[in-house]
Amino acid sequence: MSADVTADKPVSRATGGTARPLLDGMRRNMRQYGMLIALGVIVALFAVWTGGDLLLPRNVSNLVLQNSYILILAIGMMIVIVAGHIDLSVGSITAFVGGVAAVLMVQHDLPWPVAALLCLAIGAVAGAAQGLLIAYAGMPSFIVTLAGMLVFRGLTEVFLEGRTLGPFPDGLQKLANGFLPEVGPTTNYHNLTLVLGLVLIAVVIRQEVRDRRRQSAYALEVLPAGLFAVKLAALTASVLVFTLLLASYKGAPVVLLILAALLVGFGYLMRNAVIGRHVYAIGGNLPAAKLSGVRDRKVTFLVFLNMGMLAALAGLVFAARFNAASPKAGLNFELEAIAASFIGGASMSGGVGTVLGAIIGGLVLGVLNNGMNLVGIGTDWQQVIKGLVLLAAVGFDVWNKRRAGA
Repeated sequence: MSADVTADKPVSRATGGTARPLLDGMRRNMRQYGMLIALGVIVALFAVWTGGDLLLPRNVSNLVLQNSYILILAIGMMIVIVAGHIDLSVGSITAFVGGVAAVLMVQHDLPWPVAALLCLAIGAVAGAAQGLLIAYAGMPSFIVTLAGMLVFRGLTEVFLEGRTLGPFPDGLQKLANGFLPEVGPTTNYHNLTLVLGLVLIAVVIRQEVRDRRRQSAYALEVLPAGLFAVKLAALTASVLVFTLLLASYKGAPVVLLILAALLVGFGYLMRNAVIGRHVYAIGGNLPAAKLSGVRDRKVTFLVFLNMGMLAALAGLVFAARFNAASPKAGLNFELEAIAASFIGGASMSGGVGTVLGAIIGGLVLGVLNNGMNLVGIGTDWQQVIKGLVLLAAVGFDVWNKRRAGA
């Protein structure tokens, strides 16, 4: 899982461990790693401010559970924004799918795996319908998805008849609230989580080294050796600390594995697959992409179909998390997902951003929410602070582009 930003400019190929190459490399990669640094600073700040409560194992686990559905939406939203579009309907689709799931499982006793697959199909159809209008009818994505937001919010009220339905079957609840089972001898840590953490560290190091060797083999510019070593050490330390915190409580949540699968799958898709390159192409320069033979309409259609499926998955996770479906579910989820994408490095003009960046942006918002709740900051000031963070992230993107142009 490389943290490299696909659409950013290449890095200086300075080599050696002197201070000058390190400083040059850091300056050239500030946009790429700026949010990672910001996330670390925010975590450290609230860890001190809350007297260490932020980093308690139970709170770290709850942080994952509480933000899982926003992170799922942020992955899809990042891809939509990279393609040069926006989707305002995801919060309403989340609520609609949750309502449909409640009707199928609670009222009609449909087995939850069957109902979950039907809900994912419904989300795909909803996204495909909007994608058809945007890609083939030429309607602006803002207008189409704004209409979709109203339509699916209304349909949620219709399906639920203004009621809150629950509870959901235990199997679905474990999807959003469950943890990996205990295996092996009794220790002070969750053994399976420790094993998965060590495997993840090995995979990350192997991927980073392989990417660096491949770039060097093709005479591409790479990070200075010193900065690359710092990057590997920081990634290893971060994963190890996170693993130990989770293993100190109940282990890794099931939904974390879902997020990891989405991160790896969509990260590979956007970095290495043809469809991912085409998404960056149409978002970065649509006329040039058309001249290069990119089927922009098909790509746009698939982007919104994918967004619909991820919104449906988020709807299932959210409904299972709270063990009920409500007509008011999903309010402002689209704004949270959009904010996470821009904080994570997406550009309003399209063509820039990564799946990992969306996760980082979502975590920045999640840590801010959690930390401000722990220190007792009111919801009014929380909105102000999150708005300023979003403004700062976009301002940093604008400043970075101007500096690069100069």
